[in-house]
Amino acid sequence: SIAKYISYKTQLPLVTARLDTIVSSLLGNTAKNIRRIFEFADQKPCILFLDEFDAIAKARDDHYEMGELKRVINSLLQNIDIFAKNNVLIAATNHNELLDKAIWRRFNSIVEVGLIQNDQEIMELVQLYLKGFKTDFLEDKKKTDSLISEFKKHSPSDIKTICHNAIASQIINDEENLTMEVLLESIYGFDNHGKYDNEGLIRFLNENHITQTEISESLNISLRQVKNILNNR
Repeated sequence: SIAKYISYKTQLPLVTARLDTIVSSLLGNTAKNIRRIFEFADQKPCILFLDEFDAIAKARDDHYEMGELKRVINSLLQNIDIFAKNNVLIAATNHNELLDKAIWRRFNSIVEVGLIQNDQEIMELVQLYLKGFKTDFLEDKKKTDSLISEFKKHSPSDIKTICHNAIASQIINDEENLTMEVLLESIYGFDNHGKYDNEGLIRFLNENHITQTEISESLNISLRQVKNILNNR
């Protein structure tokens, strides 16, 4: 998202390379693939965005890697050094601790994208991702406070995925409104990698101010079942 925003503001085209897709098992091919990417991006002013950067920029002292890694890192460093000065290079990783020390020196700026702790910014993100869809909870402070509390545990990218999953669920079920229950179910599913435990989900919904009747209707189970589960803590 940051790379796209910089591309928009600078009016430079964005060239995106997912580095995990260019890693080859054939000796020398990974270094050649890296060189081809830089040669392509060097043809005209642009922003070259290297995603999943740790796939090729791991520390050369990693004892679990073979000698090929050192050749790849050396090729990467050389290509970065000769990359056209009128171009912009951006790299992204979720595993900064794995990167080679020499890689860090090649970048002028380092930006850590952390979790959002500002309540207003979280709700602005939720409203942005749910824009165009009818909701029944954004004016309910108790419910939005619950959402904010849950979303403080997630990255902006996670929040986007959770909202989009909730929208998909609404469309599949042909519901007119995107309910708080559906969004919370999406959070629960995301946190549990898609594995839904009915009892755990019921307790999670109840803890976030969803009534027993609403849970019963949302999950299409009897009110008695809901009560039994909540009473057997």
